[in-house]
Amino acid sequence: MENNQNKKNQVYKSKFNRDPVVKDKAFLNYPVRTLDPPISIVDRAKEIEKADEWLKAGVNQKLDIILKQIQSLQKQAKEIILKAEEDAKLHRVKCNFEKKPGMILHLYEKPNGEQYFSLLSPEEWGTPPHKFLGTYKLNLDMSFEKIEN
Repeated sequence: MENNQNKKNQVYKSKFNRDPVVKDKAFLNYPVRTLDPPISIVDRAKEIEKADEWLKAGVNQKLDIILKQIQSLQKQAKEIILKAEEDAKLHRVKCNFEKKPGMILHLYEKPNGEQYFSLLSPEEWGTPPHKFLGTYKLNLDMSFEKIEN
């Protein structure tokens, strides 16, 4: 076993300095030279504790970044789902003509709550026959885009 230890921490003589050079000196639990301070178990424990604190801080920082990315993606997913639900609802609104991408559609509501699309804007009606709810453009992906007046 001692031979393995000697092979692991081979001692080399430097050309310029006659002090021995030891590989992996930081991992030894005893001083290599007589001028080296003794290595105590408490010092080693403090060193390990400090390294653990640094690692923990680094990991926490990286996980915080991932958490913010996840929250952002969740927010985007909710917005996409709400938009898809709104588009699906608008596609189910009564329409007496074929809807084609690029069309401008005007949404109205009858007194009984029934909604319908018209090609005529409130200005073209003069006085709209029913409550005007908004103007929409049908996009190429069949989603609706609300157009503000």
